[in-house]
Amino acid sequence: MKRIYLLVFGVLILGLLGCADSHQLTRLNGNDSQKLNINNAVYISMPKNGYYGNKNYRHSGLNTANILQSSFVRHIRNTIIGRHYENYNTSLKSAKKNNADYLIFSTILHWEDRATEWSSIPDKVELKIEVISVNDGKTISSGIIKGKSGIATFGGDHPQDLLIEPINQFVSSLYFP
Repeated sequence: MKRIYLLVFGVLILGLLGCADSHQLTRLNGNDSQKLNINNAVYISMPKNGYYGNKNYRHSGLNTANILQSSFVRHIRNTIIGRHYENYNTSLKSAKKNNADYLIFSTILHWEDRATEWSSIPDKVELKIEVISVNDGKTISSGIIKGKSGIATFGGDHPQDLLIEPINQFVSSLYFP
């Protein structure tokens, strides 16, 4: 009888582990000791839409920029989002034109939206974020965020849902507690 309980318990644990999303934030170069303050203005560039294979995920760049803005407005008062995709140099010019102190430049490295509940293939996302000083063009902080959905989703999950928690973690680290 104990073996049956252990078997059922093991299956439940494995099932719960399959439900969990995973996130990873890897810090890259930059001066992580420099902190931003609430009076700084940031310009959030809109990244190019993500893709997987030949599938382009429309609005994934806009969704990413909106998540970044939602995270920054918890700490500062002035955020501006680019209206469309701009490369790095154009984004830096737009940040200067909008009197921003920092450019938040993100690049979608991987975007994979799957019907996980039917295929058991998880959603995946990978995003590079750079915080650039507009005055001198130096990188203040940068990182790569990776996310992967659990297998046992109940529908409605998307790659952008995997970005919220690690982006909040990254942005919070830019400010004093």
